[in-house]
This record gives sequence, C-alpha cells and structure tokens, in this order.
Amino acid sequence: MTNKRCSRWAAVAVIGLAALAPALAQQGAGLPQGPTYGADPRARAKIHTELGSLYFQEGNLAVALEELKIAITADSTYAPAYNVRGLVNAYLREFGAADEDFRKALNLAPNDPEVNNNYGWYLCEHGKPRQAISYFLNAIKNPLYTTPDRAYTNAGACALKADDLDGAENYLQTALRLGGESNLVARIQLAQLFYRKGRLDEAKRALGETLKVMEPPSPDALWLALRVERKLGNREAESGFAAQLRSRYPGSPEYQEFLKGNFE
Repeated sequence: MTNKRCSRWAAVAVIGLAALAPALAQQGAGLPQGPTYGADPRARAKIHTELGSLYFQEGNLAVALEELKIAITADSTYAPAYNVRGLVNAYLREFGAADEDFRKALNLAPNDPEVNNNYGWYLCEHGKPRQAISYFLNAIKNPLYTTPDRAYTNAGACALKADDLDGAENYLQTALRLGGESNLVARIQLAQLFYRKGRLDEAKRALGETLKVMEPPSPDALWLALRVERKLGNREAESGFAAQLRSRYPGSPEYQEFLKGNFE
C-alpha cells in the first residue's frame, strides 16, 4: 500500500478538510497526534477528524483510525468523523464497518454533501451504481457544496457502469462545464463513453488533450488510448501506448488485460 494510492483513492471519494488541513498537510510525517486538550468536544472531534483525513492521504492508516477513534470518543455525534472512517475502512476492505460508518454519518447529517458523495462512491464501487447516483444528486442539491463538479463526475462514472450512456454523458459534460478542463477524471470518463458509443475520433481527441497535461499518464488512460488507436487501425500509435503501459505499469490490471488480448 503506497501513499500515492491512498491519495488517488481519497481524491475520488472527496474528503472535505477544514482550514486547519493545508497547514498540517505541509508537515507530512510530523503531523501531531494523540488527545488535544483545552478545547470543547466538538472542536476536539473536528481537529482529530482532520488529522485522520490527512494520515489517510499520507497512507498511515493505523494512525488515521486512531485519530478518528479519538474524534468519535470526543463527540459521538460528529458526522464527518464517521464519514472519513468509512473511507478508511472501505480502503482497508472492511466493507461491513465502512457501510455502518457511512450510514451513521448520513443519519447524523442527511444533507451533508461530502457524506452523500462519499457514500455514493462507495455504493458505486460495490456493484450498486444506479443506487449510488441518488446520493450524488443529493450532494449536488446542497447550495453550500463547493465542488459539485466532483459529484457530477462520480455520477457520470457510475451511470457509465450502469450502461446509462446518455445519462453519463450529461453528467460528465456538466462536470466539465462547472469544473473546467482541469477535471482529468471527467475527461477520461467522457473518452471512455465516446469509445463505447463508437465515437472514436471524439474519444481520441479527449484523450489526447488529457494526456498532454497528465503526468504521469494513468494506466486507465493509456489502456483506453491503446484500444482507441487499435480500433482506428493506427498500429504505430497503439504500439507506443502499449510500450508505455508495459514500462510504467507492468503489474497493473490494464496491462494484464493487454497480455490476455482482452481489448473490449
């Protein structure tokens, strides 16, 4: 398990960090831990939840769980602590505990956009993409939600999993309109949608724009680009993407599919 993997996972299932988080993040492994004194229970819960979020992103899962335990002990009604612990447990594949945490968070804060977004992503990742979309839409409804483009991106990805291609395109185009072209996840998902619809030139264009700014290119982007070029009959470009996939991600599921010849 690497810090990079934790950070990428957490970036999809968005964690809302308060003002304390950026300053703490710069301290890396030197993040403080243990009980915080001199504050009321809600303030202690907030601080330790933020610490737990940051340790999760750093890949220090044991300490993250300890910080979240302290937060919940300080204030058992603080929904963000259960929300973040749900993310950590999901990453650890403790699915029963994760589901319980997310449901507890929703019971405490049913309109919280971060909780709705994260639980929606959890459901989507566990075979319930259609059910998940309602939670993303709940997140989007909240006028105080500062990153609705993330929820639209997640809704688009889950609609794609549910074979609702038209719905997926609507969600993803909305995500790009709201969040701008810097939303690389939405752009890759849109390219995947174009590929599935047979709109190969559009898929190639979307991927080309994405790969220009993505460093390093992700394995899913390389794998999709390879398959697009294969369908277009561009063998030289296909070979180039295959070489990148092999050199950068030889152990990835995408490269294993390539070795098996599973191009669809």
